[in-house]
Amino acid sequence: MTEALAALKNLLRRLLARRGPALSLAFLALVALTALFAGLLPLDPLAQSIADSLKPPSAEAWFGTDELGRDILARVVYGARTSLVTAFGAVLIAALVGIPVGLVAGFYGDWRDSLLMRCIDVLLALPNILFAMALIAVLGRSQGAALIAVGIAGIPGFARIARAQVMALRQLDFVMAVRSFGGGPGYIMLRTLLPNILSPLVVQAIVLASIAILLEAALAFLGVGVPPPTPSWGEMLRTGKSYLYEAPSYAVLPGLVLTLTILSFDTIGRALTAILDRDETDASGATIGGRR
Repeated sequence: MTEALAALKNLLRRLLARRGPALSLAFLALVALTALFAGLLPLDPLAQSIADSLKPPSAEAWFGTDELGRDILARVVYGARTSLVTAFGAVLIAALVGIPVGLVAGFYGDWRDSLLMRCIDVLLALPNILFAMALIAVLGRSQGAALIAVGIAGIPGFARIARAQVMALRQLDFVMAVRSFGGGPGYIMLRTLLPNILSPLVVQAIVLASIAILLEAALAFLGVGVPPPTPSWGEMLRTGKSYLYEAPSYAVLPGLVLTLTILSFDTIGRALTAILDRDETDASGATIGGRR
């Protein structure tokens, strides 16, 4: 596990050496810190003043106000909490279910593999947005329901990546050595294989986080996401589109923050993929050179 942490630190160092990923990390850190410490800021996302409705951006309200006179900046900041909590919870649910499924399926490769992967194929065949809407219809409209729906939709990605990585490693010498010294299946999967497949799983977690934020916003935009008055970027987009001419900042500024957040996750995910692909290519070239 120490080696896995060292590898993750090395990935972070290499990300910070690139301008695009470094800027993306800085923006996400700003969004996360602002959302985390929003209670310390002089912002109230629920305070209403009908007399100040649909005001343009000003020194008093940097993003303007909505149709109820609420500060849009305050609602964007608190809406970041909704999006980030949904993303974190969805990634956690998907990882806790998908990774063990992929480990077991890839390690054994028998009827357990066939059974588990057929279940994953069923989830994969369901359109994410329709599945989430159906689950919310059953569980009721709440942030918890949206979180669970997005998390279940992310299970196949983790399961398929974990399975593919384990199948590529299970017959290698270091795994066979652990097996020959009496290591059981559980020990091999959790202590030997899992630390060696963390890097692609981290990339998948980042990709799923961006998908989760987008899906949560889409559900709120369709009116089945987090119920008002809880701030949500998607809800602000849904309501703000009715006031594009009177107050364009109402929809444009929350939409801009949402777009930048998703693009930041996507940039980091692409950079990590490029780094891992380069490492894999270099390792393959070294192996071929050694054989020669």
